[in-house]
Amino acid sequence: MDINRLHVLSQTPSLANHFISELRDVTVQKDSLRFRRNLERLGEVMAYKISETLPYAPQTIQTPLAQTQQTLLQEFPVLATVLRAGLPFHQGFLNYFDHSTSAFVGAYRVEGGRKLSVHLDYMATPHLEDKILILVDPMLATGKSLVLTYKDMLGFGTPKRIIIAAIIASPEGVAHVQEQIPEAELWLGALDEQLDHQSYIVPGLGDAGDLAFGEKNSKVQ
Repeated sequence: MDINRLHVLSQTPSLANHFISELRDVTVQKDSLRFRRNLERLGEVMAYKISETLPYAPQTIQTPLAQTQQTLLQEFPVLATVLRAGLPFHQGFLNYFDHSTSAFVGAYRVEGGRKLSVHLDYMATPHLEDKILILVDPMLATGKSLVLTYKDMLGFGTPKRIIIAAIIASPEGVAHVQEQIPEAELWLGALDEQLDHQSYIVPGLGDAGDLAFGEKNSKVQ
């Protein structure tokens, strides 16, 4: 793993650990409203931490009494997420990067035998050429959906900086992303132990989409 491009919030004691613990706790998970809010709060925490690495410049602000100098963000990033589990996490980022534009991607897992594949069937995005792109998804399991998503998004332009943010990640997923998108910076809430035989993160927290919005009964055409 390229540790210079890997940031893990849980390695430093903070309130983020409390939010992550509630996401994992099977008793707290029964409250879908609180689950969504914890996803959102972690998006806010991570947005703030990432904002410290973005470019700033001094600007003059007129108050009712005088002018003052403030150091303000020069450029708001494009915020992208994978439907549907990513929506509350994305909202947390949008709460802080409130001038950002957004991109949305539909992706789903197809399981057949021992082989897991990922398909994309929807994408809506602004132009990305020379932009800062933050791609958010609460769970980084195999990394396949994020890699496919990013490579498809390159059809709308090449970002000057790509940041991938996830709440829970596996070592296998991190390695896959770093191999396929070496320019990406990874910001994680926690880095877990491994993937199981069904490609779920262990200890993980289960299916984030189902816990946030209810069990799905989708049909793939």
